[in-house]
Formats: sequence, structure tokens, C-alpha cells
Amino acid sequence: MKSVKWLKAAAVASLALATICMAGCGGGGDKKPAAPAAGKKVEYKLAYALPANHPVAKGVETFIAKVKDKTKGEVVITSFPAGQLYNDKTMNDAIMTGGVDMGLNTVGRWATIIPAMEVFDVPFVFPGYEKVDSAIDGGMGKILEEEMAKKHVKVVYWADYGFVQYANNKKPIKKPEDFKGLKIRGYSELASETIKALGASPVTMGAGEVYMALQRGTIDGQSSGAPAMRDRKMYEVTKFLTVTNHASPEFVVAMNDKSFAKMNETQQKAFMEAAKEVRDILRKNAKAEDLKGLEDLKAKGMEIYVVPENEIKAWQEATKPVWDIFTKHAGEQGKKILEMCTK
Repeated sequence: MKSVKWLKAAAVASLALATICMAGCGGGGDKKPAAPAAGKKVEYKLAYALPANHPVAKGVETFIAKVKDKTKGEVVITSFPAGQLYNDKTMNDAIMTGGVDMGLNTVGRWATIIPAMEVFDVPFVFPGYEKVDSAIDGGMGKILEEEMAKKHVKVVYWADYGFVQYANNKKPIKKPEDFKGLKIRGYSELASETIKALGASPVTMGAGEVYMALQRGTIDGQSSGAPAMRDRKMYEVTKFLTVTNHASPEFVVAMNDKSFAKMNETQQKAFMEAAKEVRDILRKNAKAEDLKGLEDLKAKGMEIYVVPENEIKAWQEATKPVWDIFTKHAGEQGKKILEMCTK
């Protein structure tokens, strides 16, 4: 009798143990988490350092509205503009670690993590707006997106920023030698190397610090796009603007890959459709926004000098050493990307 009871108890214990193993171990621990349920509401935070009225920032707000519309309100994104949540220096770490779901930041900031991203700041690589986009679509974008994926980051869309220029409060700059003795803010390492190659002293600081630094005389000038100069009211602290179109520092809307995985497949598809639409709008308007920015700055009293096309060669020769710095940083991958951009 005792033997029968013992057998029954053993059977119950074995069944219980098997149940626990199936539930807890999941067949060895390799079971993937269940896919997000259809129709489940997903909420995200998106940070950026640009002023909310900048054209690229307006693109972000358009993207947010499109996502909400295309997902019928299932995916809701709340934006935090003008460095409210993270500034341009701290944002990328927050995206990679999941401190924020997504953010808009310049490739110059991403270049500290992925050196090949510096290509957008190599001086005079891109002769026009269309060349930037064709390089991204022609294979360069895929290479850079794969590097971002290794950091657990998904590129949502590339945001055309337009070309950058130089502004200062000391004197008109018409030739590379005019930079001598000036202290110019560089927004990235390669931008700083370009300033150094031109004969000035580069100073690195966050975008939000530039206005005060110019006002206090900590720096004499800075480099950025004309719309950004207008929106940050740089015309109040700088008098002279030189149009060089030497670099096109693309912006990227990037997302933590775990945050992206919170959406179901239908939501992800709608999300990326919205991204592509906004990318195309920004591409179409980049040149017009740059020209409008220059017109507005001139109306605010800035003296604008456009480097004549036949004098660009002197600027190219002065900044050619920066190309070598880029290939040193980015290696064979950098050489491959430069070939894509210049062919």
C-alpha cells in the first residue's frame, strides 16, 4: 500500500517538475518574446537639439503627425525640441542605451561612434544637393545603416540639412588666408579639422552654447547652415557670412532597436512609410530652405559673400589634408565611401 502511495506521489512530483520546466525554461531559454499584439497602442519619446522652427525640426513634427495618422492613433510620438530632454552631445548615448526611444542628431555627433559618418563633413566632397542624396541611395546609406545597427540603432530616415557656411563677427572672409587668427566653433571633429586647415583655431562646444560664446567673445565665429543661423538669431552676434557650401552635415532620425520592436509589423510598415515621405519632402526643399535662410540673414543686416565658382579650387586645395584625416579615421571603409561619393 505504501508502495502504491509512493508511486502516485512520485508521478505527481514529476508532472509538476515538467510543467515548471516548460513554463520557465521555454525549451532551453531560446524562445523569442511574443510579437506585439495587433492594435496595441505604442508611445515613444523623440528628442532633438534644433530649434522647433528649423526646417529639419518641422520635418520631425510632420513625421510624428504622419505616423499617428497612418497607424490610426496606435503609435504616438511626443517630441522634446531645442535640447529639452537631451542636447546634441548626450543624445546618441541615450538612444543606444534606450534612455530615449529616438532622436534627431547630426552625423558629426554620430561620427565619434562610427567614423565613416564623417564623410558628410569632408570638405567639398559633394558638389551639389542631388549628389548627397544619390550617394546615400547608391549604397553609402546602406553601409552606414549597417554600422548603426551594430550599435542597436535603427536609422529611421536621413534628413537633408543643406550646406554649411561660415559666419564671424570680426571681418569679411573671402579667401582661406582670411581665417588666420580667428577662433571658430566646429560642430564635429572633422569640421574642426577643416577650420584648422584653413588657418583658424577650432573650438568645440554644443550648439546651445554658441550664441553666448559669440556674445562674450569666447569665439569669433561658427559654422552651420543658414536656416540654423537665422533660427538661432546668429545675426545678432555675427556680422559677416561666407557662403562656401563646403560640407553637407546630414541629420539622422535614429531609434533604439528595442523601441522599434515594440511595434507590430503593420505599425512598423506605416511608421517607415511616414519616414520615407518626410525624407523626400526634406530633400525636395533643402536648397530652397538654404536660399531662404540666406535672404533672411541679409535682411537682418548680415554682410554675405558668396565664394565665386572659379575660386573654389583654392579652398579645395587648402582643405585637402582633411580628406587624408577622414581615411585615417575610417580606414578602407572610408576609402570605399569616398569613391562612391566622387565617382
